[in-house]
Amino acid sequence: MSKITQSFVFLSATLVLASVAYAQGGGDKAQPSAKASQMGNTGMNALQDRTASTPAGRLFVEKCAMCHRQFGMGTVLLGRRMPKDQAMLEPRKDLTKEFVIMAARQGIGNMPRIPRGEVSDAELDQIATYLARGKK
Repeated sequence: MSKITQSFVFLSATLVLASVAYAQGGGDKAQPSAKASQMGNTGMNALQDRTASTPAGRLFVEKCAMCHRQFGMGTVLLGRRMPKDQAMLEPRKDLTKEFVIMAARQGIGNMPRIPRGEVSDAELDQIATYLARGKK
């Protein structure tokens, strides 16, 4: 056998043995245990609340909740910019119907504009009324 062939065989055998040792638990001891990873991310495997008790609330869930309920990007970003109690839209008392419609149609901050093909004017009117809770 030539020196190149011998070197190749030696390196291949070394890699195979190292892979087997790693697979049997001889690898990096710094890897977290399953229990440690579960403790580190309390939101892991959590589900977003998708319940609603009114037709307008169900429309909000269908069209907006993926961003504007818990774990949603809109809620996370608002939580960084505003007081934490204003991050979720539904409990807020300061939203007006006009503001909700303007924010949806024009976009605001990181929120993109929502075209009529995704949410019709009639649907947006119901959602805005739902979030404004009767305010003009």
